[in-house]
Amino acid sequence: MELKLLPITNYLQIVSNWENFGKYDPFGDFDLLIGCKKLGLTIQDVPVKYLPRTYGKSNIQHIQGGFQLLKMILYTALEVKK
Repeated sequence: MELKLLPITNYLQIVSNWENFGKYDPFGDFDLLIGCKKLGLTIQDVPVKYLPRTYGKSNIQHIQGGFQLLKMILYTALEVKK
């Protein structure tokens, strides 16, 4: 797994120039990816190691989450073409 890392100045630039930031992206990644692409910024991927869950269960609903992810991928493809 990797964590996305970008300077706070780049993040603030994305937020101020992306009128739809945070409105449609339930995952958070796509707003950053689209914003970076539109502004010519880069994101650094930093490897992280997650430990196995030791309590409780996941809140992820795989089918619903999969449809949301597919919707965001299609939305991102259209936005990047603009």
